[in-house]
Amino acid sequence: MVTRRAVLGTLAASGAGLSLAGIGPWARAIDPFDRPKPGRLKLSLAAYSMRKYLTPQNGQPPEMDLFDFVDFCADHGLTGAELTSYYFPDQVTPEYLFRLKRHCHLRGITVSGGAIRNDFCAADREKVEQDLQHTRTWVRHYAMLGAPVIRIFAGKEVPGEELDVTLARCAKNCMRACRDAARQGMMLALENHGGVTATADGLLGIVHQVDSPAFGVNFDSGNFRATDDPYAELARIAPYAINAQIKVEIHRHGKTEETDLERVLDILREAGYSGWVALEYEAAEEPRIAIPRWLERLKSLV
Repeated sequence: MVTRRAVLGTLAASGAGLSLAGIGPWARAIDPFDRPKPGRLKLSLAAYSMRKYLTPQNGQPPEMDLFDFVDFCADHGLTGAELTSYYFPDQVTPEYLFRLKRHCHLRGITVSGGAIRNDFCAADREKVEQDLQHTRTWVRHYAMLGAPVIRIFAGKEVPGEELDVTLARCAKNCMRACRDAARQGMMLALENHGGVTATADGLLGIVHQVDSPAFGVNFDSGNFRATDDPYAELARIAPYAINAQIKVEIHRHGKTEETDLERVLDILREAGYSGWVALEYEAAEEPRIAIPRWLERLKSLV
């Protein structure tokens, strides 16, 4: 395959100019990762799964904090935990991060990844700069915790703007964020999370314009909702995955069904993905009851 990086290098040497949007879909800045198959998987749990307890309710403090969440993971036989940024204190200090890192270490838990909110599609430059600074801050926090990767979002379509323009701007902002992440030894994983990434085409339309070794995809099994075959969409993005989340429900044009967990994990393995797979529980059943049962099922498959 002729890569986009090779095309750009040739053109640069010849003095020719070319915009990001001007290259055909066959040319890619990032190619599927060349990895041994089948991949080897490790099981983690996303803190978002316990959002009911980690979020203040009716003016009352949350029932759990991240130290409690790490204990929950350890008590249920896990070795990994995804620590979502939403549940950290408002003021995150080096002392807090050290205490949390020490607690994880003593409970035998690896911080499998992090998660933040951002919008890199926005046309509002001030908003984008704020989100880039937010990303830099959390890159430093997660680097101190020893996480290898942070899940990021792309954002929404901009009303009245051609989608190609929006995707190109998002890709540019992803590259800026990746430069900062690489300096801290971190990687950023773009999630298929609605908006412009509601389809594999939208997600890959950004991925194919980002040229950074600190970049890849966050594979989320439950987020392709507007398709007849979400498994086929997942198979398209799996070769680019550097982080993975699995949900117990999947959607076909808005209709919800139970996820074929084995099929999702096989998609990852067949793509050569090796690494953490975090259960991100979003179903209606009580999390304290449902999550242990789903973890046991996943342990037998992973």
